[in-house]
Amino acid sequence: MLKILDRYIIKTFFGPFFFIFSVLFFIFIVNIIWVQLGQFMGKGLSYWQILKLLFYLGISVVSLVLPLTILLASIMSFGEFGERYELAAMKAAGISLTRVMAPLMGVATVLAVMLFFFSNNIIPDFQKKAKNMLFNIAQTKPALNFTPGQFIDQIPGYMVKFDKIYGENEEKIEGVFVHRKASTYENQQSIVAEKGKFVPAANKNFLKLELYNGYIFEDNFAGKSENVRLKQPDQAIKFDTLVSHFDIGEIINKAIEKEQITDDYRFQTYGQLNATVAKNKKENLAFFSNISSDVLSQTNSVISYMDKTKSKAVAKQQIKLDTIKGEKKLEILYNSYSRLENLKSTAAGKKNEFSSNIKYFSKVVIYQQRIVSYSVTCIIFFLIGASLGSIIRKGGMGLPVIIAIIIFIIFYVMNLGIENIAWGGGMSPYLAAWLPNLILLPFGIWMTYKALTDSQLFDAEKYKALFKPITKRFTKNKEHKRYQ
Repeated sequence: MLKILDRYIIKTFFGPFFFIFSVLFFIFIVNIIWVQLGQFMGKGLSYWQILKLLFYLGISVVSLVLPLTILLASIMSFGEFGERYELAAMKAAGISLTRVMAPLMGVATVLAVMLFFFSNNIIPDFQKKAKNMLFNIAQTKPALNFTPGQFIDQIPGYMVKFDKIYGENEEKIEGVFVHRKASTYENQQSIVAEKGKFVPAANKNFLKLELYNGYIFEDNFAGKSENVRLKQPDQAIKFDTLVSHFDIGEIINKAIEKEQITDDYRFQTYGQLNATVAKNKKENLAFFSNISSDVLSQTNSVISYMDKTKSKAVAKQQIKLDTIKGEKKLEILYNSYSRLENLKSTAAGKKNEFSSNIKYFSKVVIYQQRIVSYSVTCIIFFLIGASLGSIIRKGGMGLPVIIAIIIFIIFYVMNLGIENIAWGGGMSPYLAAWLPNLILLPFGIWMTYKALTDSQLFDAEKYKALFKPITKRFTKNKEHKRYQ
């Protein structure tokens, strides 16, 4: 009997689970498209390449989508149980809420363990693919955006300039200058034309350009001495119409998934990150130990010498400015001011370097700890969701969704705020990664306790009765009409 009930509870949970996961994953992907849209436009990418890049980027959001999905699905499933009086029937049959939650608690634990292995073994690999793909798109897929009046060298082997670009699709050009980059043993060639236009080429690897009313300037003395070049002028050929094809296959066909970035901490597993954290700690320790000596050496070279040798070197005798006059006094003041400025700039530089080291170390530690902490978030969100669902006793996409989104927004804002504090060195990154869970865990336990004791947490009449003594003082008792 209980096995049948467990299967029914799990089936009810996974019904909304897959739907919600699909919707949330799509929403996060749309957000990625919105953020990354500028990098896709005009890059010559195929639809398949764009879809592949979005998939690589989307994999990393699973660590946030899954906890939110568990929260929403648990609220909705237990809300439906309460709305259909199935929870009341189970309790009447002697089945406690704890026993009802047990199978789904097991499911949430399995999902949490799966999320850990997914975040540890799969997400780093896809992070590497996505980052390298974005880098290669930026580097090897430059948009052929010709800015009027500027020399552009995006076409391999050529330097081009157009004075004016116009037309419905910006296909017409005026004031054309095309120069072929040639080596010592190649003929130099430049093309100048009054007008022209871009024409679709039969081969997508070529850019086709029709030019009108111009000249081709070319020398035929490749490899010859400079004296020979000076004696004879360049060859000039006038044309009415010239069709030129520029090979852009290097831009179009270059592999955009070639791995060029391999040292990012987001490409590493939990165990590999341990080595990165230890290495970063060692480097920071060496950096911090050298800061004081570097700054002090700017003020007095004797100080650093005494600190290292522990000798009793005699300090220089102090000079009283009142006893010095004229240019010597100005020189001393100028040197002192220069030293103070150097010290100020050195301290500012060290401060920036110090802050960047702290920020990087915090990023690495927080990323590592979140591989585990987000898995624990799944279990905490289940406790909150199941308890809220059994208390509000409302299924569907209305109130449960609103409550779940509010809880997730609070969790997300806490994550960002605490993360920024840790980046600035105001909090341990280990604590920053776990603090949102530590805050929500007592809330989840309290909500579970309220659900187990059948608390009327969302009963409006209960709160009206609580505030009735206060509101009664500010309201007048109306006499019955019979006595008026």
